[in-house]
Amino acid sequence: MAIHKQCASCQAGFDVDDAELAFLEKISPRIGAELHYLPAPTHCPRCREQRRLAMRNERIYYRRRCALSAKEIVSIYSPDSPVVVYEHKAWYSDEWDGAAYGREFDFSRPFFEQFAELHRVVPLMSLDVKSGNENCDYTNLISESRNCYQVVACTLGEDCMYCAFIQRNRSAVDCFFVFDSELCYECIDCYRCYLLTHSQYCQNCSESGYLYNCRSCANCFGCVSLVNKQYHIFNQPVAPQQYPALVARCLSGGICSQEALAHILELRRTSPQRAYAGLQNENVTGDHISYCKNSFNCFDCTYLEDCRHCVWFHKSKDCADCYGWGLGGELGYENHLVGNTFQRVLFCDSCWEGVSNLMYCRLCVNRSNNLFGCVGLRGKEYCVLNKQYSKDEYVALVPRIIAHMRKTGEWGEFFPAYLSPFCYNESVAHEYYPLSRAEALSRNLSWQDNMPYTTGRETISWAQVPSDIASVPDTITRAVLRCGSCRRNYRTISQELLFYRKMNLALPRLCFHCRHLARRARRNDRILHVRSCAHCAEKMLTSFAPTQPELVYCEQCYRDAVQ
Repeated sequence: MAIHKQCASCQAGFDVDDAELAFLEKISPRIGAELHYLPAPTHCPRCREQRRLAMRNERIYYRRRCALSAKEIVSIYSPDSPVVVYEHKAWYSDEWDGAAYGREFDFSRPFFEQFAELHRVVPLMSLDVKSGNENCDYTNLISESRNCYQVVACTLGEDCMYCAFIQRNRSAVDCFFVFDSELCYECIDCYRCYLLTHSQYCQNCSESGYLYNCRSCANCFGCVSLVNKQYHIFNQPVAPQQYPALVARCLSGGICSQEALAHILELRRTSPQRAYAGLQNENVTGDHISYCKNSFNCFDCTYLEDCRHCVWFHKSKDCADCYGWGLGGELGYENHLVGNTFQRVLFCDSCWEGVSNLMYCRLCVNRSNNLFGCVGLRGKEYCVLNKQYSKDEYVALVPRIIAHMRKTGEWGEFFPAYLSPFCYNESVAHEYYPLSRAEALSRNLSWQDNMPYTTGRETISWAQVPSDIASVPDTITRAVLRCGSCRRNYRTISQELLFYRKMNLALPRLCFHCRHLARRARRNDRILHVRSCAHCAEKMLTSFAPTQPELVYCEQCYRDAVQ
């Protein structure tokens, strides 16, 4: 029977329905002949996500020493952090073995306390990266890419900069959730595009700028919700020979004029918007979700079945409360960064490559199986707190630990945020669930007071920088600039300058951190609201808040309007 609960963190009420209770029973681990039931969650879905995101640092890099080789490396872990860090190539080497750190479980102490002690001594990877990268030092969560800089969550990228969540792109700069595209700048949620700038929710568009929700358009500017159009400005057709001059009137120094932006915003306000972004789904709720079935409250997901509360998760079945990345997974619950085939993984962080039957593990990879409370193991089996056991010993010990955790209130809970190796303001949790320093410290969360940036060291003012990119000298790459928003200092790298010249774009006057936050703010929050269709008045779930001015249509009304 469905139950109503009060969140242990924010005190908001939330429901655990019959389907979710059935899922918890299905995913409860069986060890030997005994099934160890998972309890209903004590935190609401958003607070559960906040707790997972506290384990995630995407874009804040430090210089520190590799604890194995002593050479200087780039790392997502601050030199102030108490953890041990190996350069990621050294971490994958045979020069060390995580089993050497194994220890006995102490039934007189809480599990999380013992896990924290283990976590502080087992080496961690400097960056969450995989092999096959070339010239991608300042990147994270990246694989099979080359010549990328300040890029996060990328596969098969080339010559990309300042991007997050991009796949199979070439020469993409300042993009967010862009796929299979080339020469794109300041684009969000775009697919298979070429020479596209300042655009959002577009597919198969080329040689265009400032588009919103357009498909298969070319040589268009400032258009909204167009399909299969060429040479349009503000949704109106223009003669091809007049198009360049008309577009130039809307730009000043490569930046869209306020008058043109106002026109675009009015078009967005008066054009129907779909309740959610997605394709070919059956019985789903969420946003940016495609090819999914029976999946609810999921965002940025594809090819899911019978999943709920998942984000950036793909090709998986029977999973809940998972953030990144899936790709061939089944039976996962309360995980962060688990993927590349997994089976029954519970309460884990950063475990991948053929793992199965893991509980409360971090950085256990490469066909690791039947582990409990382990850190940094590769290809191991039947370990608890990194200590090796026989199968029979493991089957006898783990149920005792679970019973102990039930008494301490730890069983069924993800790692508390205070166990994170990152300070709260280093983590993605701070980006989506911001706290003040005082609030974080009051919750027993750590805070980084020495973030890796400077202020007040700029060597040039913006008044000295030409507005026309063609007039900006090469020496700008040696200048220290000041962000027009947060006042942090930043530089323009040479590859970046070449890109702006090629695309005839103005130098950005915000640092890459503020540019990222601005792109994220242009997306709806990952919250579903009950809202009435602006056409038929039927109630629907949508990420468009009721206070947002867009005309939001239900699925059927939107299809009718498009046709």
